[in-house]
Amino acid sequence: MSPLERRDLLRLAALGAAGSLTAACADGSARSAAVQPSPVRSTPSAGTAAAAGSAAPGPAGLPRLAAGLPFEIGTGPRDRPAVALTFHGQGDPAIAGSLLAEAERAGARVTVLAVGSWLDEQPQMARRILDGGHELGNHTQNHGAISTMSADDAYQEIARCAQRLTRLTGTPGRWFRPSQAQDCTATVAAQARRAGYAHCLSYDLDSLDYTDPGPDAVTRTVLDAVRPGSVVSLHFGHTGTVAALPAILDGLHQRGLRAVTTSELLS
Repeated sequence: MSPLERRDLLRLAALGAAGSLTAACADGSARSAAVQPSPVRSTPSAGTAAAAGSAAPGPAGLPRLAAGLPFEIGTGPRDRPAVALTFHGQGDPAIAGSLLAEAERAGARVTVLAVGSWLDEQPQMARRILDGGHELGNHTQNHGAISTMSADDAYQEIARCAQRLTRLTGTPGRWFRPSQAQDCTATVAAQARRAGYAHCLSYDLDSLDYTDPGPDAVTRTVLDAVRPGSVVSLHFGHTGTVAALPAILDGLHQRGLRAVTTSELLS
């Protein structure tokens, strides 16, 4: 373990107040996870990022991230007129394709955290996502409850999905998001680092679209709470999300907010 990893783990442990966590899942359920350490998050500011300069480059073709970002990221800068729409990637590829087309008609770019087993079944979706100008990341191989897994099992879930992404696109992607959990535990964070990921991507706004409440409800949930810098959790595989997306994007436009990839939000 490097000094940096050790320092971050100690910081997580120090902040690890007991609590409960409700995790949104792409299989249409909400689960209460076991007691987990509190995540380490911050809200970067555009001014700080610009002053600090850029960090080390990520995967080829992606913008450099601002320096000083924490390992776990739940929001972007609150002083920029942009948000990141992030999608848990699995489900019917036809629905996913329709959703991407709706985003592209509005000039929006999104971030997809793909499940590795979904990419095994639908390998064409990896290029479809990237060719649309969107960003692709890791949401574990089988979408199990990663917070409850042993360290080695969690590592295998992350590493196997990274291998799928690399095989299909030439890169494991920049972002890792834990499956069936909003935040990384200390154990999962260590395994994500071991697999090569510098950040865990959480979110600050849950659309609850996986509960299939209808497109109007999904739209209201997002537009009532969205703020500059928001990272919004959404899902492939739900027709209500496709139906809601045009109204969400129109509402963001009316608020002067652009939907950009997570790397663009944090660059």
